[in-house]
Parts: sequence; structure tokens; C-alpha cells
Amino acid sequence: MDPIREHVQVETRRSFFGRAGVMSLGAVALAELLAREGLAFPGASPSGAPSGATGGLPGLPHFAPTAKRAIYLHMNGGPSQHDLFDYKPKMDAMYDKDLPESIRNGQRLTTMTSGQARFPIAPTKYKFARHGQSGMWVSELLPWTAKIVDEIALIQTTWTEAINHDPAVTYICTGNQIPGRPSLGAWLSYGLGTMNQDLPSFVVMTPSWSSKASPQAIYNRLWSAGFLPSKHQGVALRASGDPVLFLSNPSGVDASVRRRSLDAINRLNQREYDSFADPETQARIAQYEMAFRMQTSVPDLTDISDEPKHVLDMYGPDVHKPGTFARSALLARRLAERDVRFVQLFHRGWDQHGNMANELPVQCRDVDQATYALITDLKQRGLLDDTLVIWGGEFGRTIYCQGALSRDNYGRDHHPKCFPMWMAGGGVKKGVVHGETDEFGYNVVKDPVHIHDVNATILHCMGIDNNRLSFKFQGQDARLTGFVEQHPVRAILA
Repeated sequence: MDPIREHVQVETRRSFFGRAGVMSLGAVALAELLAREGLAFPGASPSGAPSGATGGLPGLPHFAPTAKRAIYLHMNGGPSQHDLFDYKPKMDAMYDKDLPESIRNGQRLTTMTSGQARFPIAPTKYKFARHGQSGMWVSELLPWTAKIVDEIALIQTTWTEAINHDPAVTYICTGNQIPGRPSLGAWLSYGLGTMNQDLPSFVVMTPSWSSKASPQAIYNRLWSAGFLPSKHQGVALRASGDPVLFLSNPSGVDASVRRRSLDAINRLNQREYDSFADPETQARIAQYEMAFRMQTSVPDLTDISDEPKHVLDMYGPDVHKPGTFARSALLARRLAERDVRFVQLFHRGWDQHGNMANELPVQCRDVDQATYALITDLKQRGLLDDTLVIWGGEFGRTIYCQGALSRDNYGRDHHPKCFPMWMAGGGVKKGVVHGETDEFGYNVVKDPVHIHDVNATILHCMGIDNNRLSFKFQGQDARLTGFVEQHPVRAILA
């Protein structure tokens, strides 16, 4: 559109108020005050909706949620289902035999193995056992997770179309393989608003990892707001220096000077908005104010000196090291206590194309005890009932070997056709396994779950009908779960 014509067509606040008169101005002011007190739009939210939330869309949640908040533990790189959750004992007798073409059935391969002369079966070298009252199979690599199987709903049959890391993780985080779309956390912030005025509604952490293999890169677009207002993008907590960039006052600037500077900047931004009515200007004002409040709230969040010794011990020795998965998991619990809407951890290093025997165990040690502690800690504090916890990667690994094969070591390529994810807490069944794969762990034979269905399930637990949460973009009603109608996995919902 021609910028001059666009400017003429935009109705600014000043022109609107000038036409509407004082009574309308008072009504707008009253609506703002009611929204802050959670009283606006009476009857729009059903019984059971979270109280104290501000922002968000009128009419949301669509129905009573089972979770007020969510914590997403993303294992970036693709954890091997064959070595962790999907027990296939018959594969031991298939060692070094070729994967039957009838099983692969011409399915797409990555360029890393498409040139291999053969695809030899690599049975897991790790022992599996049943655990809990549910009798769920879990590998010896996850002894702590095995203790909480009666709290989780394990989906064995998640699948995706993406076969390489960047499009696959972009896909599961934003609903599209092409970068630029809003992430899950941004959609939740946009739809439901915030429950804490002093912390962001969406917080991201990228903890350290132990694998020595080259990790896959991750990008801040994975927690971007995309085409949604920028105030909904995730805020990354760092392990060193300021927990959030530029949070501390510069040398010679105290809080009062910062406040006066912020007030002056906000007045200029308000004039800009009055002239052009660009919603991003309002987002900028809100972000400046949030940054000022975070100067107090973030240091309080990250100071774990008030945590009892028995809680720290539960998370394991790494909890004392800033930036580890254990410390990040503890911070995730502290964020949940403070009613932060969505917390996401990206743990890198799960891309075991070779040297599985040395790389996978250290990755599991990074996350296993801390994941157990997070679930247990939330449950002991009465938070697990309304907090949804999600664990999984962007795809799985192949049953056939990539590279050299021996009984003691092997590698696995990317496999998008079936991989495990699990959920626990707010609104999901306990101790259930959903879906089945074939005897090779290569194809789904019962109850496939697309990654759009996973995101639809998360939204459902938060009280959102995924098919009704949309944003007009490029002439289309864009949704997290795509343009084809998707449904939550009701078989795992309590």
C-alpha cells in the first residue's frame, strides 16, 4: 500500500477520542482498569479460568483449562527412542542384518545415510525394564525418569514431515518449517495474557550439555513472536552476567535516573503512537516498563539461596552450577511458582550419528535426575495439577546404523516417522502409553500423533481450541497448528 494513503486511513487515538467525546474516553479508561483487575468482559471466560490474568484476547480461554502454565523440556537433536523408551527386544536377533525394504518402503533418507551400501540393524546395547504400577518400559539410561512413569503419559508415535534439524525444530516450535512464524509460547502469551506483571509471560533457557559432538545450532526465532506483537516473544535467561541482557543500570545511573529516563522515552513513544497508531509502539512502551520491573524480579528469581538443602539435593549436584540443565529446571519451578505462563528449556547435544555409547549416556545424565526432581518438586508444592510438563525432541533416530557398527557402539540417523514424547501434570492421564510402532520401531502401526496434534493438546490443556486461535496474516487466518483442522490427543487427556 502507498504509505501516504496508509497514513490517511489509519485512525489514531487522538482522532478517535476527538470524535468520540469524553464519555467514550471514560469508557475506555474504565475498561483498562477492569482488565487490570481481571474483571473485564464478564462471562467471556468460563468457570475455572485462571484468575488475575491481564492482557490476552476477549473470550479466552475457550473453556475451563486444566493447566494454568506449561514447562517444555526440548531435547534438541533427536533423542533415540530405541535406546530410551521404545523397547524392541526382537531386534537383538536382527543384529547387523539389513533393514527390510518392505519396512523402509522407499521412505525419505537424509544425505548422511542415503549413500550407504546397506542399512544394518543396530539393536540397543542398553537394558530395559518395566517400572511403576503402569509397567512402562524404560531404559537403564533414565533411572530417575523411571521413578515418575506413573505421572506421565508417553506418546510413542509422534511423527513429523521434517527430516533435518533446523526445519524440524522450527516446525515443532512454530507450526511451520519456514522461519518467521510465532512460537508456541508467543501464541499462549498472545491468547491468554500474563499472570505476573513483574516477569515475562514466556521465558526461555538454553542450558549447557555434556556431549562432545558438535551440537545443532538453535536460534532465537524458536521463541520469536513472529507476526504477533513483539511483547509476546520469549525472554532468554542467561547463565552468566546479567540474567537478561542490559538488565543492570549502567555505571553512574541509579534507579531514579533510570525511571526519569524511561518516563521521558515513554512520552516520546506515546506521541509517536498518537500520530501513527502503530501497535508496535505500544509494545515498546510495555517492554520498557517490564524491563524496569525485572530489575527487581529477576535477581530475586535467580537467587536460589533460599532453597532448602533437601530440594537442591533432589535436583543433583549440577544444580549448584549456573547454566546447567539442573539449575535451569529449578529455575523453571521457581518461574512456575511465580505464575509465568510458559517456560521452555532447549538442551542441545542429542544428535548421535555415531559414538552412541559415549554420547547418549552423558546427555541422559544431564537431564534425568533434574527432570525427575522438577516433576516431584511441582507435585510436592501442589503445582503439578495445574502445570503441564512436556518432554521430547524434534524427531527420533533410525533402527539401522549410521557408520561403523559393533555390539558395543553404533550411530543412528534422523528418523521423523515415529518418536517418543511425554507429558505430565495439568490435564493428562497418568502412567499411560499411547500408540504403537512396528517391531523395528520404524513405522507407526497404531494411533499416530502428528506434531500439530501435540501442540493442539498443549493448547487444549491451557483452555484453547487450537482451531479458533488465529491471527490474520498475509490474507490468511494463521494458526499454530496449520490451516487443516487438528485435534488434541484425547486418549491421553484425563
